[in-house]
Amino acid sequence: MNRLNTERRSQVIRCLVEGNSIRATVRMTGVAKNTVVKLLLEIGRACEEYQDKALRNLRSKKIQCDEIWSFVYAKQKNVTPEISAKQVAGDVWTWTAIDADSKLIVSWMLGGRDAGTAKHFMNDLASRLASRVQLTTDGHRVYLNAVEDAFGSEVDYAMLVKIYGVDATTDSKYSPAECIDCKPIAINGHPDPKHISTSYVERQNLSMRMMMRRFTRLTNAFSKKVENHFAMLALYFFYYNFCRVHQTLRVTPSMEAGVTDHLWTIEEMVSILRTKESEPETAGDSN
Repeated sequence: MNRLNTERRSQVIRCLVEGNSIRATVRMTGVAKNTVVKLLLEIGRACEEYQDKALRNLRSKKIQCDEIWSFVYAKQKNVTPEISAKQVAGDVWTWTAIDADSKLIVSWMLGGRDAGTAKHFMNDLASRLASRVQLTTDGHRVYLNAVEDAFGSEVDYAMLVKIYGVDATTDSKYSPAECIDCKPIAINGHPDPKHISTSYVERQNLSMRMMMRRFTRLTNAFSKKVENHFAMLALYFFYYNFCRVHQTLRVTPSMEAGVTDHLWTIEEMVSILRTKESEPETAGDSN
């Protein structure tokens, strides 16, 4: 990977953040597969570390949270004891928190859809905010204790509970049931009913599926290793926050939130790797 100049690295990264798979990136750039994976791991680690430091003391007012499903190596039902003994495999969930005004991804976390991950996620979110916010989540019950532990009484918190109908005349194997109603429930503080919504974070879930090949449903485009899955998430969120102009805002989310004063280029993203090049590389041979 050290033989790649900034232009070649930028070319590889640009392919990855626009939804291409590892193999498609290899075909488009001519860069060896192992080199692409090594670059992904390195840039993913650098992006995660940079955002961890930069996304602090944020003056957000309204936050929406949700979780999105994916899997690593095999779906949970196909994970055997032999597979689980060798590596992390099965269902994984990406937890995201978005600022409803700036559209900034304030916090994200990879883990299970359980109380432990919810607690870590909410603690991380609370540590990044400078003031009291209105927080909206879906009806997943693990949020209740997690939000209370992380924010205490210093939050205006509401759940938006969706009620789904069942249509016996349609095949719902690959389609979710129809949402027939949404019930807002105030949990803590005084949340404004007009802003009890998860629309922005759910739209972000669609963006993730569109821009990361690993999240595409009903294909073989899944992560083979959890390390690579994590690296791609870190790269995507950095690109989304700092490099991609939001269609409505006309600036990047990080500019709207006051985190940065300019539009980052892919080449500028690559530049944060320079301080990391002296560290030992983590090898990877599959995506």
